Amino acid sequence: MAGNKQQKSKLLHLAEIFLQKTDEEHPLTAEQLIKELNNRGIECERKSIYSDISYLMEFGMDIEKNSFAGRGYYLADREYQLAEVRLLMDAVQSASFITPKKTRELIKKIENLTSEHQASELASQVYIDNRNKQSNEEIYYNIDVIHRAIVNGKKITFKYRRRDLTVDGRIDFAVKTFVISPYALLWSDDRYYVIGNNQKYDNLMHLRLDRMKNVEEVNEKSRHFSEVSQYKAFFDVADYANRLFNVYGGETASVEMVCSSDKVEQVMDIFGEDVKWRLRSDGKLSFKFSAAISEGLVSDVLKFGDSMEVVAPIKLRQMVKQRVETLYNMYKD
Repeated sequence: MAGNKQQKSKLLHLAEIFLQKTDEEHPLTAEQLIKELNNRGIECERKSIYSDISYLMEFGMDIEKNSFAGRGYYLADREYQLAEVRLLMDAVQSASFITPKKTRELIKKIENLTSEHQASELASQVYIDNRNKQSNEEIYYNIDVIHRAIVNGKKITFKYRRRDLTVDGRIDFAVKTFVISPYALLWSDDRYYVIGNNQKYDNLMHLRLDRMKNVEEVNEKSRHFSEVSQYKAFFDVADYANRLFNVYGGETASVEMVCSSDKVEQVMDIFGEDVKWRLRSDGKLSFKFSAAISEGLVSDVLKFGDSMEVVAPIKLRQMVKQRVETLYNMYKD
């Protein structure tokens, strides 16, 4: 019985050794695999190591023999490819709502998706800019509470902090308590938001998770989103995000703009892939799309300077004109 137990344990340890210590450039020979097992207190004979490898391959591990770099065995295929792991690490590094401490913890966990050698190479390229990171460690607990409340169809309560300037010039926080029905979590423009309904109003709102403290689920059924939005069967987070530029609210309308012919790439980066194009007789491009008429949209238009003109709706055109006049008066001598 003890031998069977050790055999099962040996296979688990051998699988872990392949995961942690091997890749195409770092195979391990039968002798090296036996040594690794011995270091873990597991006895192994050379003749059994090959059958153990066969068992792991039958189980589904893609173990191959390398005839070049050391003539050994290595795990050829992993659930995540190296490029995918790098993408995950870069995303965690760049996300400002993830604190420096949690960033380091997550990157360490992501490294475990590769071999030790590959993890070391990736780690040498990691740089965490603490200046761009939030300090609210509650955000991970908040995500869990909000997620469970959405699944359970319950409301949440929390304190929401906004920066404020005191009379003596210090930066302080104004705190307000909310009770909302949460519908979705949204990562947009490097911020993490909860989308929901404030029980005092009949519309949607979005609040930043990094400004939320003391989030708790309330034993009260959430208001259904169909009562406060255009969504009926399910809450369409993608549609909600597409309608809001820079996460500002506003009335949705058809927008028409004109730009120079060299702005196609920038226009689609900012306004999306669904814009409808038309080449004008003067060589410029006209395009249309649907969006929320908001100050955020005005800011996006002004990024193009004099190479972009709003044609419709008149309300947006007037908003842009007013912003430009305000800026002109601000800098006028």
